[in-house]
Amino acid sequence: MSEVCVPTREVTDTPLPSDGPIPGFGFNPPFAPVPGFEITDLAALHARMTDGSLERIHRVDFHTITLITGGSGEHAVDFVSHPCRPGTLLWIRPGQVQRFGHPGVMNGPHLMFTPSFPAHLPGTDRPAHEWYGPVCRQLGTGRDHATLATLLDQLRAESTRPPGSVSPQILQLQLATLLLHIDRLPQDGETGDRRAGGEIYTRFRAELERSYATTRRAEDYARHLGYTVKTLTRACLAATGQPVKQVIDARVALEAQRLLAHTDAPVALIARRLGFSEPTNFGKFFTRHVGAAPGDFRRGHRGPGTAATAS
Repeated sequence: MSEVCVPTREVTDTPLPSDGPIPGFGFNPPFAPVPGFEITDLAALHARMTDGSLERIHRVDFHTITLITGGSGEHAVDFVSHPCRPGTLLWIRPGQVQRFGHPGVMNGPHLMFTPSFPAHLPGTDRPAHEWYGPVCRQLGTGRDHATLATLLDQLRAESTRPPGSVSPQILQLQLATLLLHIDRLPQDGETGDRRAGGEIYTRFRAELERSYATTRRAEDYARHLGYTVKTLTRACLAATGQPVKQVIDARVALEAQRLLAHTDAPVALIARRLGFSEPTNFGKFFTRHVGAAPGDFRRGHRGPGTAATAS
């Protein structure tokens, strides 16, 4: 049975010397057999990214799934440092802020794919387009670990066939099997079961990811999606235990924390980027949802530090 990693405290990171957005990587691997898909391993990834960018805070616009098979270390995602050891499964989704551990301390298959690559099946559309889900699971050496390792081996075997013989359709179907298996692993009790919200919640989360910096009004999301606020609230309560307005505000607060901790952008600029007309309104919002003023939060994440492990 898998165990979802539960964080015990935050990661503190030195912000990047930039007033622009958090640095990001688009999907452009040099050895991808088909567009939108690549599978390699952590050692090979570090070997080709020798500028140290993996060990600095960044975000990607594609999915990465990693199964640790050797060594141990940590992987930091959105203020949480996750301990990694053989049997650890990591799934980083587009837009999440991350930092890899030191190269050479752990290894395992590392899968990368764009949100549009998986086959469009009822069971795969939601996990392929979710902006957030369990980042880290400790699978141990049980049946789930063996199954996922086998599925990743099959993906690698297909992707390394001779040039011209790699089948995108086979890769899509193999990836769908992998995603469906991961999706049925036990959910984290702290984040709820996103499957319970159904298609309504899935559509809402996709729209929220597109529009959180434009509007925080539940009425705007309901009107755009063709639902009522009450319907969105029911879906959010089923999936997360929180009403729709809290889900919206939590997404905005997370992005505010990312920008304050990992960039040198002035608070006023961050406020404008997130749709606040006045920095004072942003300050009140941030303090209410995070429990600290923006300046205090930023100062608390200035210095380098280590995080307690999530067990």
